[in-house]
Amino acid sequence: MSRKSDLKKAIAESEQEIESLEKKRIRSQSALLEAFLNHTEPNEKDAEYFKVFSSLIELERDNLRKLNAELESLGG
Repeated sequence: MSRKSDLKKAIAESEQEIESLEKKRIRSQSALLEAFLNHTEPNEKDAEYFKVFSSLIELERDNLRKLNAELESLGG
């Protein structure tokens, strides 16, 4: 029973982390979109931030999938 509770807590924390990372990525995403719409070269830092946050989000999503799979294997 304790493992299920721990997994549910970890899932909630993972979901919050994804949301936080997505909010941080929005600024660079907006800057990249603005550069695209204005037909200008995007700032390298904005592009790098976008790539870093996107990678972190993908890693956390993988973690979330693993947690959910483990919870399902315990009967849920």
